[in-house]
Amino acid sequence: MKGSQKPTSWITYFQATRPTFLTASMIPVAVGTAAGMVAGGGVDWAMFIAAMAGVVFLHAGANVINDYYDHLSGDDWYNISPTPFSGGRRFIQTGILSPRQTQRLGLVLLGIGACIGLCIVAIKRSLFILLIGLAGTLGGYFYTARPIQIGYRGIGEISIGLLFGLLPVYGSYYLQTSHIDLLPLGPALIISLLIFLVILINEFPDRDPDRLAGKKTLVVLLGPKACIQIYRMALLSTVIVALLMAASSSLGWAGLASLLTLPLVVLAWRQAGLYQACFTDPTVANRTTLILHATAGLALVLGLVMDALCQAPISLLP
Repeated sequence: MKGSQKPTSWITYFQATRPTFLTASMIPVAVGTAAGMVAGGGVDWAMFIAAMAGVVFLHAGANVINDYYDHLSGDDWYNISPTPFSGGRRFIQTGILSPRQTQRLGLVLLGIGACIGLCIVAIKRSLFILLIGLAGTLGGYFYTARPIQIGYRGIGEISIGLLFGLLPVYGSYYLQTSHIDLLPLGPALIISLLIFLVILINEFPDRDPDRLAGKKTLVVLLGPKACIQIYRMALLSTVIVALLMAASSSLGWAGLASLLTLPLVVLAWRQAGLYQACFTDPTVANRTTLILHATAGLALVLGLVMDALCQAPISLLP
């Protein structure tokens, strides 16, 4: 694996970013932008596209750079039974990319995302957007990078909830409205909780390799039984937030749309317990959680658009 590398195609670099999971960064931008419509403003499509591109590049870079540092820590090497949802992309382990290629690709992608963010800051001249951009860039890099290694210290799941929930939702909302208020809080909390659940459930099959690598995830620290209860309580919290939104005057449609995913919530609740059973494949819960995150995100966007249309007439042009 340390021998000469064959010329690498662009499709290989693209696959190294784990594109299937990039919707996790796209969804909060779409939700924040739709919430901006509810606030009565038009859609600034240039800012929307720039924000979407920036967070996707940062997310892609973080995915790749995390594979590099999980290689250095031995985490992905200890994992002899990876799943489609955990264990990294494994391009280093299979010799498709060298560690050096992986590191460079991750840094380039993070750099592109940071440059897009700086352009947005230059246009908006906003300290708030600058701070969110810094949090996204540094959080993505130091999630596994030394010396900070956020994901190795028992706070990785919460940090992901912020970086892929509250912060991008509020950042996108600010780009559309130029102010901060409580209106997007409910949708942002739902997205934060759901991405927290995606990370938490994906840590179950990685418990043993994470423990060997010194990666202190919640599943390693607290054990599967306690984390199943945490998973279910966070899942229930998304329903409570959706109910509160449905009862509100400004986000009623968004709340109702979110509640349409209740069958998936019930299914995820039941499937989470499969990690304590040995007679069936437990990773069905991972798949259901990913689907729930994407479906709820889309439902929130559509519901927020409906709420916007029910408010005073707005223009879809800036």
